[in-house]
Amino acid sequence: MSANTLNLTPAVYDYFQKISIRDTEILKNLREQTHKMSMGHMQISPEQGQFMGLLIELMGAKKTLDIGVFTGYSALSVAMALPEDGKVIACDINIEWTKIAKRFWEMAGVAHKVDLRLAPALETLDKLIENGEAGTFDFAFIDADKANYLNYYEKSFILIKSGGLIAIDNVLWGGAVANPDVTDKNTCMIRELNEILWADKRITISMLPLGDGLTLARKR
Repeated sequence: MSANTLNLTPAVYDYFQKISIRDTEILKNLREQTHKMSMGHMQISPEQGQFMGLLIELMGAKKTLDIGVFTGYSALSVAMALPEDGKVIACDINIEWTKIAKRFWEMAGVAHKVDLRLAPALETLDKLIENGEAGTFDFAFIDADKANYLNYYEKSFILIKSGGLIAIDNVLWGGAVANPDVTDKNTCMIRELNEILWADKRITISMLPLGDGLTLARKR
């Protein structure tokens, strides 16, 4: 027993991944290809992808949002866990990154579950709301530009049904949020969002020290 979260030394983390990650060749290959890119650090960890897949199964989710696709790992993890009639509305603006994503979705046999919207995510979310889809989504994952995190959260809250879940990535921001001397725009935005989520009585929250920090917000 411990009153604090265990510090994952490299040896413990290596053991943790070996004994817990049920990998597939497609997921592994996508991670390896993404890690070779200059922005490869933006990809979520395999344990985070697997955890989100578990959440989808536990919830019996069918309709989800992926805000910030990058090379498609989070959408792939969710799509693989969805039933055949499940759907991921995937939001991004980068054609080159999402070309990689689409190729791997097709290789995994889940491309029919992913509806890629190449447009600013706020525009896509507004259109979904305008089309009468408020309160119809089971799950949303937010991992895009930090300047709009609060906007993404509020739009997702409208779109998520009661009992649905919003997962927000990078909430610990490499530890910078805990350092008052760090005052850049992105860090300040994440700090502000964290405080708003903590005080928001419309949701039940849990912040997990998983990856770069993951907050789960369940709409009441």
